[in-house]
Amino acid sequence: MTKVIGHRGARGLAAENTLAAIEQALAAGVDAIEIDVRVTADNIPVLVHNPAIESKGEKLLIARTSFAKLQQIMPGIITLEQAIRAVNKRSPMMVEVKPKVALEPIIAAITKILQDGWQTQDFFLSSKSQRTLMALHRAFPRLATVVIEPFLSVRAVWRARQLNTKNIAMNQHFMWFGFVSAMNRRGYHLSAYTINDARKAERWSKRGLAAVITDHPDRMRSAFPTRKTEKTNAR
Repeated sequence: MTKVIGHRGARGLAAENTLAAIEQALAAGVDAIEIDVRVTADNIPVLVHNPAIESKGEKLLIARTSFAKLQQIMPGIITLEQAIRAVNKRSPMMVEVKPKVALEPIIAAITKILQDGWQTQDFFLSSKSQRTLMALHRAFPRLATVVIEPFLSVRAVWRARQLNTKNIAMNQHFMWFGFVSAMNRRGYHLSAYTINDARKAERWSKRGLAAVITDHPDRMRSAFPTRKTEKTNAR
C-alpha cells in the first residue's frame, strides 16, 4: 500500500517544521513524518527548510546564527532532538539533511537518540546531496537512506546504486504514469513530492508508487480510506 509521508510535519495544516505541524501529521495518521534539518552557528541541529531567514530587512544565514537568536526571531523553532522526542516513536521520521551543513552535530544528535533506546526503524535519512548522504550512510550503515533527486531519473538510480538503496524521492512534476510503473517493476520504492491532490495520489498508487509526500495528509484519507488517524500512545 502506498504510504503517506507528512511534508515538513504537515505544512498545510500548521507552520512547517514545528511541533504543531508534527502533531497535525500524527493526528492525520501518517506513515512517516518528513522534516528538514540545518545546523546553527553554535552547532545545534534545527528544523528549518531555507538556508536563511529575513529579520528586520536583514538576511540571516542559519549556519551563522546562534540558536538563541533564532529562537527570538522564530519562536516555534525546534531542535532535531526535540522533534524526535516529541514524535516518541509514534511514527518513523524521514530526516532530510540539507546540503552543505555541518554533519557532526547531526550525527551526534542521532547517536544520542539511538543510545537512548530509539531503533534504526524509527528513522530514515535523506538528502539532495550525494556527499551528505554518503557521509551519513557511513556513520549509520544500518539506517535506511532515501535519495532525493528532483528531476533526473538516471542520476537518481545511479545515486541509489552507490548507496545500495532502493529508496528514491522525486519531484512529482518530472514523473509520469509510465515512469512510476517502470520504477516499481525494477524494484525501486519511489516517493513523489509534493502531492496534495488525493486523486493523483490514488492513480499513481495503482501504478506502484511507494509513498506520497504531502502538505495535507488529511486529504489522503479519500485516496486511502483504510488509513486510520493516530490514536495510540508511544510504543
